[in-house]
Amino acid sequence: MTQALSRRSFLAHSALACGGLMFSRSLFAQAAKQPIYEISLAQWSLHKAFFGQGGAEKRDPMDFAKIAKEECGINAVEFVNQFYKDKKGDDATVLELKKRSDDLGVKNLLIMCDGEGRLGDPNEAGRAKAVENHLRWAEWAKMLGCHSIRVNAASEGSYWDQIGLAADGLHRLSEACASQYGINVIVENHGGLSSNGKWLSEVMRRVGLPSCGTLPDFGNFRVANNVWYDRYIG
Repeated sequence: MTQALSRRSFLAHSALACGGLMFSRSLFAQAAKQPIYEISLAQWSLHKAFFGQGGAEKRDPMDFAKIAKEECGINAVEFVNQFYKDKKGDDATVLELKKRSDDLGVKNLLIMCDGEGRLGDPNEAGRAKAVENHLRWAEWAKMLGCHSIRVNAASEGSYWDQIGLAADGLHRLSEACASQYGINVIVENHGGLSSNGKWLSEVMRRVGLPSCGTLPDFGNFRVANNVWYDRYIG
């Protein structure tokens, strides 16, 4: 009797163990099918097509979400303001972009902003104007459902002067974007001293706001003893 019970117990436990193993393998297989990371598509990746340059077929920037979803299999996008500059004041354009993204189930993450003035301009009026110019794109970002605008930290002068100037402009812009639109400001290492990681980290430290951060392009960074460092530090 004891042997029979032990055998039945053994078989029951074995069945449970096998079932658990199969269940674990099933979960593992499902997990293996899921991507570790989800990516977004930057509109600049298709800039030749949207500008109609380099022999590329001219594409409509309004179709960006559709191209990302249907041609690239990507469900999140990063807009570039350069493709909509002539529509900057037009709310209808923003609402149409939002509708097209929503209809496709595509997330709008941010707007990359260029050509709106130097946030670290040595001239006070120039710095203030740059902040003002960027705010409309922050409004776009809010309307699109983005979390951030991407900006540049362009300036002029000595290494340390540029740190102070860029930090001032970024602080002003970040405060305004957060209070008026609930939008973050993220700075790309995009030429000049911003490509020096040490310089940019000091700018961020001085800005000191949770709504202001960085968007690193790892191909744009320079090491500490590079030409930029030597040129501005000595």
